[in-house]
Amino acid sequence: MTSSTNTQKTFWQRHRLTLTPWLFLLPGLVMFLLYVILPIFQSILISFYEWDGLTVAKYIGLANYHELWQDDAFYTSLKNNLIWLILYMLAIPAGLTIALFLNQTVFGIRLYKSLFFFPFVISQVVVGLVFAWFYDPSNGILAVIYQAFGGKPPAILADERYVTYGIIAAGLWPQIAYCMILYLTGLNNVAPEQIEAARLDGAKGFRMLWHVILPQLRPATFIAIVVTVIGALRSFDLISIMTQGGPYGSSRVLAYYMYETALSEYGYRMGYGAAIAVVLFLIMMVYISFFLWRMYQQEK
Repeated sequence: MTSSTNTQKTFWQRHRLTLTPWLFLLPGLVMFLLYVILPIFQSILISFYEWDGLTVAKYIGLANYHELWQDDAFYTSLKNNLIWLILYMLAIPAGLTIALFLNQTVFGIRLYKSLFFFPFVISQVVVGLVFAWFYDPSNGILAVIYQAFGGKPPAILADERYVTYGIIAAGLWPQIAYCMILYLTGLNNVAPEQIEAARLDGAKGFRMLWHVILPQLRPATFIAIVVTVIGALRSFDLISIMTQGGPYGSSRVLAYYMYETALSEYGYRMGYGAAIAVVLFLIMMVYISFFLWRMYQQEK
């Protein structure tokens, strides 16, 4: 018994530095496996079945994916997701610009930082309600501005041509604030000696930004890109609050169409909703893998 105990203590002493980090990581890894990795594989499995969530699931192979191929609503949602992806990327340069402006030591800069930080801390539901009121063609601020110049305000959330862009504008407001916070943190870690050396070499303005500051902001840029891509692809709450996918389904995205199909009173088709989720996951993985590869090439 004593020999066994001594052996165990000796093993722990020999591997303590290796095992201690893993013991701290273990709870997080278990939660990640249970609530992220396992549901991904479950969704892939369910996508091969016809299932309403209550009765016995029926295996139908690739029939759900074949139906997606011919589903006009799916293509509308996919097109809107691509628009979200492209326009949501504006949050990154906008956040960087604001961060550069706020990274100064002037009077009142803390107040300005608080004002720009404010959109990030409020709920997406509140953002949706605020912008829905802002776009109101009868009493909204946009209507007041149009009427002040003698124009007729557009019904943005009721027009198929503008509704997606109006919701994206609402989503960009807090997303820009998030990117700004990431870049402000990154700017605090920029090496001042490199700035001074660049100034001695005559670098300033855009040259200083491009050749000295931005290379040191690569970690912040990577995180901003990944979070922005994920935010654009999983956009749901603003659409649910502002339009519920309307008018006539023109503002749907894949996440909201998945909800409509699988979990709303119009669907309860878990297998079809899971197929939409798998497509959304694959699109997300393609984008994130591309940026990971680019970051790896730059690091090399």
